Amino acid sequence: MRRVPYETAIKRKYPEQIAYAVTWDVANDRPDVIVLGWVMPTSGQPPMLAISIGFTRYSHQLLKETGEFVLAFPSSAMGEATMLCGTRSGRDTDKIKAAGLETLPTSVVRPPLIAGCPACFECKVAGELDTGDHTIFAGEVVAAHVEEDETVERLYNWAGDFGPARRAGAE
Repeated sequence: MRRVPYETAIKRKYPEQIAYAVTWDVANDRPDVIVLGWVMPTSGQPPMLAISIGFTRYSHQLLKETGEFVLAFPSSAMGEATMLCGTRSGRDTDKIKAAGLETLPTSVVRPPLIAGCPACFECKVAGELDTGDHTIFAGEVVAAHVEEDETVERLYNWAGDFGPARRAGAE
């Protein structure tokens, strides 16, 4: 191994999982979605999932206000919608509408599920930790949902290009 700058080494983390955090915009009475790469399970009992959102992001503000979110893992067919949602702000764009995403009702939290995702988790914020320029929000999973079609693949970030976990030509 050789020592390199952080910026060089971090590029080797790809492919990176992609997730949507769906929040609720109270002022505009609509859901909002942010695209995230920083997601992880943090507890098995109770089940908890953590997401990391930058302080300046609109979704950070919304999550602080409402304390609940849906964590949805987009399908490999959602590349264009993911790019749109990841490059616009919910402050001035209804990203769900602009991306053509279909929402489904939830059973516990207000933000909706996103149709076509292999898995969605309704979460209530159970803890927060500020880390540099982001907050890690630990969400207790209060309901879980899966796509009925088990062949639907998750979407991954391949350093700016989106696709399934197994790329064409990969072994």
